[in-house]
Formats: sequence, structure tokens, C-alpha cells
Amino acid sequence: MPQRQLQENRKESITVGFLFDGNKDRLHLQMVAGSGGLSKEIRDKNVHRPGLALAGYVQLFRYDRVQIFGNTEMRYLEQLNTDERRATLERIFEFEVPCVMITGDNAIDDQFRSIAERRGIPVFRSPLETTKFVYFLGDFLDDQFSPQCTIHASFVDVYGVGLLLTGRSGIGKSEIALDLIERGHRLVADDVVMITRKGEGILMGAGSELVKHFMEIRGLGLIDVRSMFGIRAIRFQKRVEVVIELMDWNENQEYTRTGLDDKTMPLMDVPIPNVELPIFPGKNVTVICEVIALNYLLKHYGYDAAREFTKRLDTVISRKTRQMDDRAIDYFEHDFE
Repeated sequence: MPQRQLQENRKESITVGFLFDGNKDRLHLQMVAGSGGLSKEIRDKNVHRPGLALAGYVQLFRYDRVQIFGNTEMRYLEQLNTDERRATLERIFEFEVPCVMITGDNAIDDQFRSIAERRGIPVFRSPLETTKFVYFLGDFLDDQFSPQCTIHASFVDVYGVGLLLTGRSGIGKSEIALDLIERGHRLVADDVVMITRKGEGILMGAGSELVKHFMEIRGLGLIDVRSMFGIRAIRFQKRVEVVIELMDWNENQEYTRTGLDDKTMPLMDVPIPNVELPIFPGKNVTVICEVIALNYLLKHYGYDAAREFTKRLDTVISRKTRQMDDRAIDYFEHDFE
């Protein structure tokens, strides 16, 4: 689908200020030092706990990552005398550390604060325990540094399944999405869909900041789905699970009749189930989209209708020849109604 995948990109860096603004409420962050260093850049999505570096081994110190000081690190510093603690902190902060996050609501002394201020290293404190803090912060950083691409499509949550409707401009993607919304399903994005690859084989779709849940319907104009249908009709992101390619009907082209071939298409190097759906006037594409979603759920839970039919057919073919009075279909009992 090169004609619909406009651009794939990956963020090279984010600023410490951006990290703080995006997490101060969720992680209950409080700035305690180094406010002059908010323009420092973070270039790695991973975080680091500098246990060995505090002890003096800095050969493999990943100073370019966000540094996490939990209970272990803070207790270690507390058991040092004043001179040892100063030397330890000076050794750590002579590197270009982007920022320090102190978890568990651990307090820092004036010595820690003054060295961080002098080096221009932002220091934040959170009441969250380290494990929980690292999980939430890591999820945020993973979102920011994951590869993304922009696709011209409509993206709808149908029965909990993320359907990405693609096809040529004007084929009716938005109209089908609108019909699905009217039937109680939820719009994720229309026209411009931002796809983010998270982890191995997981694609998340969302709308752009500008368009969000607005739709363009040819002949009508722009509509605001959230204002018109309410909060139940939208969601802000959803996993991409099936790509439905809307195609103009071509009588000379053969289309899938049995569904035995599990077709996939690569999207950001991730194979996604793909359905090629020919359309023509009068065809109820909306209901077919619902059936595609339900069929995907059945397959997800281990039932494949096409393979089940094939098994039944194989069973009938493999039976021994019957007697002449054998019937493929037995007569029903008399019905006198």
C-alpha cells in the first residue's frame, strides 16, 4: 500500500521540558532542582538506574538516558559521609545527564540540589514507587520514540476490532465509517490516521491533533462526530487489527470466495490481516464490515468458518459408498400444522 503510506518517521529526541509537561500530572512530578536545564534533549527511550556508577564504575554508565534514583540509590548516598557523597555526585553529574527522577518521595539534601543546579541538570521527585514509575515513564518514552507513519484511511472500532478502511480517494471510506458510527460503533480517526508501531507486531492508530474526530462528507462538508453523536461514538486510539481495502468492482477480476487463504499485508513491516472488498451500488458494505469484525473475533477465539466447512466437506467425501436407500438428507417427521 505505498500510495497510502505517506511517510514513516521516528523522533530523534524530546526535551526534558516536554517530558515534564507530559507526565507531571500522571506521575505527580515535582521539580526540585535544575529548572534551567529543561531544554536538554533526551535521545534514548530507555531509562537507567545508576547503581554501579554511584559505586564508582562508570565505564558502562548510560548517562544519556533518564536516570532513576530509587530507594536503593538514595539509601546508598545517605550512608556516605559528606565528602564521599559530594565526590560521588560530582562524578555522576560531570556527564551530560539529561535529567534525574527520584522515586518513592525520597528527599534530597542541599548538597544534592546545589550540585544539580550548578551542573544544570533537572531533578524531579515523584511519590510513586520505582517499579510503577518506570512502567509509566517507559510507556510514555516508548510512544514518543516509536516509528510512525501517516495513512490516508478511515479507522473505526467495530465490536472491539480495529478496522482500517483504505481505498482510492472518493470511494466512500468516510461514508462507510459514518454509517458504522450511526449503528453504534466508534470512530478513531478519519482521512488522516497516525500509525505507531509499539513493541513486536503491535500497531496503534490515532487521529492527528488537528483533525481528531472531524469527518469530511462529500456534498455535506465537515462534521464533528463527538458533538453530533456523543462521547460514546469516539475513541482516541485503537490497535490496528484488520485492513479492509475497498476496491471498485471489476468483473474480470477473481475475488476470494471461500476465505481459506489468510491474506495479510505488510504495514510498517508488521503483517496485518487483509480483506479485499469489491464494492458496487446497492452492496451493504457496512454490514459486511461488521461481519468481518465478528469473523475476526471468531478466528481469534479458535473458530474458522471456512476451515470448519472444509472439514465437513472432507468428511462427506471420505465416507464409504452408501446403499441406494441411504439419503444424504433424512426426511423430517410429518408436520400436520
